[in-house]
Amino acid sequence: MRAPEADHAPPGAHLSTALRCGPSLSSPDGVEAQTCVAVQGKDVWARTYYRNTTGAPLDTALSLLGPDGHSVRSRCVAGSGDDPSLCETPRVRLNGEPVRYTAVAEFAAHARGAGDGRLLLRAGSNPLPGEGNSPSGDGR
Repeated sequence: MRAPEADHAPPGAHLSTALRCGPSLSSPDGVEAQTCVAVQGKDVWARTYYRNTTGAPLDTALSLLGPDGHSVRSRCVAGSGDDPSLCETPRVRLNGEPVRYTAVAEFAAHARGAGDGRLLLRAGSNPLPGEGNSPSGDGR
């Protein structure tokens, strides 16, 4: 499956995109990811950059968590290969300060029937100072 492409600014609009990213993480299973909150003008969205060398496609859930308790979620299939790819949530209107948004990506083995696949990697944008919810690279 083709990875989604990043949205580009329309012709004539020259807004820069600001990224706030968490650490680059990797799992022993062969997944590498870095997850960011992206802001451009009055839009905000989540983006995760990844590489999947597990040899099998993975189910990816990407969430953007807003300061008002609302969230946006996207599901992507992370195809296997050594090429870097990305997954994004839809853009939403910025509500408050961009620093109040967080993003989390979870990569799991492709589910074969009822139930979810095993979590291989969770990567998130940096938490606010003092929140202690650091991204986890453990494969629960």
